[in-house]
Amino acid sequence: MPDQLRININEHQSVSGNLYKAGARDRAGITLILGHGAGSGQLSSFMVNFSNELASRGIDTVTFNFLYTELGRGAPDRNDALEACYRAVIEGIRKHGKLKNNKLAIGGKSMGGRIASQVAASGEVADMAGLVFLGYPLHPPGNLEKLRSAHLPNIKSPMLFIQGSRDTFGTEAELRPIVKKLRGRATLYVVEGGDHSLKVSRNAEKQADVYKTVQDEIASWLKNL
Repeated sequence: MPDQLRININEHQSVSGNLYKAGARDRAGITLILGHGAGSGQLSSFMVNFSNELASRGIDTVTFNFLYTELGRGAPDRNDALEACYRAVIEGIRKHGKLKNNKLAIGGKSMGGRIASQVAASGEVADMAGLVFLGYPLHPPGNLEKLRSAHLPNIKSPMLFIQGSRDTFGTEAELRPIVKKLRGRATLYVVEGGDHSLKVSRNAEKQADVYKTVQDEIASWLKNL
């Protein structure tokens, strides 16, 4: 079971978080903060699965609810509010007694990863070891002209994009030239046949194997930062 956290966002508001601790013998000395997607909170099956599995591979993993989710609202907050929430979580986790000596990586599922990228691109958060994007939302489905990539060159830390080849928010073919322009700072790992949640099959056992392969890739990449 994860450790339950309470993270102050401002003087009057806080959000819940969960710390999935790596085993004492296997700890890699790195914390990964993962933000959730727009339509589900930190307790979605995807977020819980990835957090548990990454912790089992030596990565201390933290999830949290954005404020709108914590308050039970359906629609995400504006970008500035989402970014402020993520920055507050980073500040809180860096002060956590069990994690303060770890390297820090950030990222998330879909919107959570996009907001992490915007926070990193702003330059307001120092000493970022890397970023992990689980289904980066390059554009809204069907709206290829509204790209969310202009800020990516401003990120100085290494980036790992985990992308399904048939992701309607950005296919491999659409994302690869953008990654190439990042000049070695970005790695693209493609899940063949994967959708926006990296799903390739309705067969639960087969899908679990796909996720495990992805989780191995993430853990290996983080340990080499």
